[in-house]
Amino acid sequence: MAPPEKKSGQQRSGSGWSTEFGPFLTLGLQLALAVGAFAALGWWLDTKWGTTPWLLLTGVILGAVGGGISFIKAAMALGNKQDSKRHRQSKRED
Repeated sequence: MAPPEKKSGQQRSGSGWSTEFGPFLTLGLQLALAVGAFAALGWWLDTKWGTTPWLLLTGVILGAVGGGISFIKAAMALGNKQDSKRHRQSKRED
């Protein structure tokens, strides 16, 4: 299937909000999934071993810490990428 043709005068800039903020939005989803997955694992182990609520709490804490560390690293990398992109663009304008 061929892509739709562009109308005259219409350009695809790629600078919409989803292009710029999309990677940052996925970071929040990754953090929530990490906490949820570890909480679910802790809950399942609690029901299996009868240790309610300790493994659930441990899973939430591990998910929050691990997801938080991953979130911070990825956000810093994306921020640096955005900064270098803006820096290159400002040099071109000079």
